Amino acid sequence: MKKIAVIPGDGIGTEVTNEAKKAILATNAKKPLDIELVDMEYGAEKFLKTGVTMPEEQYDDFRKNYSAILMGAFGDPRVPGNEHAKDILLGTRFKLDLYVNFRPVKLLDEKFCPLKNKTVNDIDFTVFRENTEGVYVGIGGIFKKGTPDEVAVQEEINTRKGVERIIRYAFEFAKKNNLKKVAMADKSNAMQFGHNLWNRCFFEVAKEFSGIQAKHFYIDALAMMMIRNPEEFEVIVTNNLFGDIITDMGAQLQGGMGLAASGNINPAGVSMFEPVHGSAPDIAGRNIANPVAAILTAEMLLRHLGYLQNADMIERAVRVAIQKNKLTRELGGDLGTKECGDFICSVIKSDN
Repeated sequence: MKKIAVIPGDGIGTEVTNEAKKAILATNAKKPLDIELVDMEYGAEKFLKTGVTMPEEQYDDFRKNYSAILMGAFGDPRVPGNEHAKDILLGTRFKLDLYVNFRPVKLLDEKFCPLKNKTVNDIDFTVFRENTEGVYVGIGGIFKKGTPDEVAVQEEINTRKGVERIIRYAFEFAKKNNLKKVAMADKSNAMQFGHNLWNRCFFEVAKEFSGIQAKHFYIDALAMMMIRNPEEFEVIVTNNLFGDIITDMGAQLQGGMGLAASGNINPAGVSMFEPVHGSAPDIAGRNIANPVAAILTAEMLLRHLGYLQNADMIERAVRVAIQKNKLTRELGGDLGTKECGDFICSVIKSDN
């Protein structure tokens, strides 16, 4: 039995995660899953009551006893600095060494794309973002804070191990999926040390994968190409900061954050999956949040664990919901959060 930790988080996270759980269970009725969903209450509510974000022993429990984690969204106005969100999200990524941020960018219907004359065949690529290094490691400081002479230093960390393993993962993904192009984005023309490492490592690893085209872009050029010719890309790999930016661009190409799923992967351990939208406290509890990203995140989780038929059921059901416009208002439909999830589950249950 594979145990899946379910951490809905804050705001609309609780609502959309519930719909994701329903979709998983709907597939189980058609093709039984050898999994157990375990609900956990980490989030703002628990933090405000107990001061606990994510205890160290919970990470040990994840490592020893869980196959995956399904997270919702985090952020609550009652915690102005969102300390709990940082601890839970970044803590999980760093402490479980989830070094692969896996972001598919897949247009499911042309009506959602903001670019003219682009089809579902033009926008279908995957971004791999290095998830545990770069500028997000929190190394730096402020000197003479609050004075006219204030100095702020934020260090970017790139290690050979960290850079090589994410680049290798991208090439291995391309090979496994019969893809022919891997692009890497850096800024080595201006950042001559850390990004020189990325550049050298990329072409060294590429030599091991004959038949796959390795193409280098400066990040600004890649961003422009994503808008002008997204069909140029099959796999993109880049660092933590640049990946953070271009994956949100990718989400807009496919129709917005409400359709964007993500995985945070440790190939040798437990991995975590989350929709990439925020907790939207202003609409929480009103049954109007779009659950599709959370449901597609559940699909990614099942696919990662090898339940391919169950994952396919969810993807097909989401496509039907889009075709029939059985969606929330955000996507042009007129359903509530629960009703959208119910429709998708009904399609799954009738799936042949």
